[in-house]
Amino acid sequence: MTDLAAVKTALKSQAVETPSWAYGNSGTRFKVFAQAGVPRTPQEKLADAAKVHELTGVAPTVSLHIPWDKVDDYAALAKYAVEHGVKLGAINSNTFQDDDYKLGSICHPDAAVRRKAVDHLLECVDILDATGSRDLKLWFADGTNYPGQDDIRERQDRLAEGLAEVYGRLGDDQRMLLEYKFFEPAFYTTDVPDWGTAYAHCLKLGHQAQVVVDTGHHAPGTNIEFIVATLLRENKLGAFDFNSRFYADDDLMVGSADPFQLFRIMHEVIRGGGLGSDVAFMLDQCHNIEAKIPAIIRSVMNVQEATAKALLVDRSALAAAQREGDVLAANAVLMDAYNTDVRPLLAEVREEKGIDADPIAAYRRSGWQERIAAERVGGAQAGWGA
Repeated sequence: MTDLAAVKTALKSQAVETPSWAYGNSGTRFKVFAQAGVPRTPQEKLADAAKVHELTGVAPTVSLHIPWDKVDDYAALAKYAVEHGVKLGAINSNTFQDDDYKLGSICHPDAAVRRKAVDHLLECVDILDATGSRDLKLWFADGTNYPGQDDIRERQDRLAEGLAEVYGRLGDDQRMLLEYKFFEPAFYTTDVPDWGTAYAHCLKLGHQAQVVVDTGHHAPGTNIEFIVATLLRENKLGAFDFNSRFYADDDLMVGSADPFQLFRIMHEVIRGGGLGSDVAFMLDQCHNIEAKIPAIIRSVMNVQEATAKALLVDRSALAAAQREGDVLAANAVLMDAYNTDVRPLLAEVREEKGIDADPIAAYRRSGWQERIAAERVGGAQAGWGA
C-alpha cells in the first residue's frame, strides 16, 4: 500500500525550473514563428515565468542564458525576480553562436579562441556571484565534421584545461553542470558526446562538478533511466534538461513523445533518492507552433504526473517480485502505477496548496495572454538568435 499523505508531501515540495528562452521566439533552424505578446526583455520573461509559478505552484526558479539575457545589473535583475515571486536559477553559457566558434570554443585549436570562450564562462561565474545563483550550466557545440580535422585526444586535453580553470573560480556553494549531446552540430566527433565523457571530466574536477542529463540528447533506443540510475549511484547527477524528441534533439514538450519513458526516469530518480535532493529539474524546450506559456505549464504538469505515478509504485511488492525472479509480477507493479490516473490526486494537491486544480484553465481565465499581447507592442521580441 502507498502512503498517499507522503506522496502528496513529495509532490508539494517538487520544483521544476523553467527556461527564460522558452518564453521567447525559438524553434527550428528553418523558421521561427513569432507570436503576439512574446517578451522583449529578460524582465518580461521573468514576469511570464512568475505567472507559470503562480498557476502551478512548483516552478519557483528561472534559468538564464547569457548573452540572450544579458543586462547591465544582474543583482537588480535578481531583485526584480524576487519581487515578482520567483528566483533566478542556473546560468547557461553560450559558446556556439559566435563566428569565432566555427571550429569549436573551449576545444578550438586556436588558443586565442579558447581564451575567449573561457573568459565567457568566467563571466558567467561572475553572474552567479551577482545573482546568488548556484549552478553554471555548460553545453558545448564543439566537435569535428571530418576525419583528421583535428586531434581527438588534444581536444579532450583542451576541454579539461578550460574546465579546470573555470572550476577553480567557483565559490564554495556553486556548481558546474556539464551537459552532453551525442551529435549535432558536430557530425564526426563531438567533444562531450555521452554521459561517460561528461562523468569522466566531472570526476576529475571534483564534487562541485556534476552531469546534466538532457532527455533529448541521446541516440534512439538509449536507456536513459539506466544512465540516471548510474549517475545517482555515483552521486554525479546534477540536473535534468527535460524535453521530448521523436528523431533528434527536438526540444518538444516533456512527456509528449514518450510519457512512459518519463515515468521510468522518475522511477529511477525516486529509487535513487534524487527527488528532494540537490538534483535540479529543469525544462529545456522551444515552443515554435504552440502557445508558449500554456506549453510550459503543460510541461510542468507532465513532470508532475510522471512523478506522481512513480511515487505510487508499490516498492515492497516490486522488491519482493524481483527477489523471487517473478518477471511478470515485477513488471505489473510498474505498469499498475503507470496506468493510474493521477490527475485527481494532483488536483487535490494543487487545491491544498491554494491554487486552481486546473492550471491550464486558470491561465485561460486569467487574461494574461490578452494583456501581454496588448502591452508588448513594439521593440524587438526576444529570441535565441538562430
